[in-house]
Amino acid sequence: MKNLINQTFLEDGKKLITFVTGGDPDFETSKDIIKTIINNNIDIIEIGMPFSDPMADGPTIQLASNRAIKKEINLDKIFSLSKFAKNLKSNLPIILMGYYNMILHYGVKNFVTNCVKNGVDGLIVVDLQPEEDEELIENLKNSNIDLIRLITPTTNEERLKLILKNASGFLYFVSITGITGQKSANLIELEKSIRKIKNFTDLPVVPGFGIKNATDVKNICKISDGAVVGSSIIKIIEDNLADKKEIIRKIDLFTKDLKEATNI
Repeated sequence: MKNLINQTFLEDGKKLITFVTGGDPDFETSKDIIKTIINNNIDIIEIGMPFSDPMADGPTIQLASNRAIKKEINLDKIFSLSKFAKNLKSNLPIILMGYYNMILHYGVKNFVTNCVKNGVDGLIVVDLQPEEDEELIENLKNSNIDLIRLITPTTNEERLKLILKNASGFLYFVSITGITGQKSANLIELEKSIRKIKNFTDLPVVPGFGIKNATDVKNICKISDGAVVGSSIIKIIEDNLADKKEIIRKIDLFTKDLKEATNI
């Protein structure tokens, strides 16, 4: 069984990863958004699992979570979005991103089984510390699903080594301290941090948080293996809730521009 995330990073070029909250603004529109992004040859898609108390997320993603929850989007619907995406493009890596509480509530074994069944290739569990990941790691064994770890600007060497122990796929570098969708990353500091991390691992390092547009993507890709964009896509949804066609049109243009910016 091949590992799609590894394969994607072995291919030439910088990678664009896009994030959308699953089921926002509603299930059918969410499918159309995912389809639009896939049609623009985005390298990896992250689907957010809506959660009522997303501590690391800024107001934009919090509101997206609330909209999805109001539309009764649960994990089963998130799995069906993943399956939908995989059916559209079988070699596209799909990552679910969210909080451990949801996974525990669903049942860790049950959750991993459904990830396998529905084409999930990686997990980002924002609040899962390496000291508490044993049950999830145990269930992920033999599943070919990567556990993608978050590294922050304040992660010290000792902590980095601990985080790397069970990390796979790539490292998600939180390029600013704080919550998503806020200020932009400091490129000089970012380059220093990435260089330091690369001394300890061969895993690709991909910054996220504070990457708002094609210019940011181009600058970030010069110093890393790719870029993650999330809040800016969700802001398009928020600003056009009354017009679903406009949401799709704008996301189409925006993600085309983002993808183009990875060609450096």
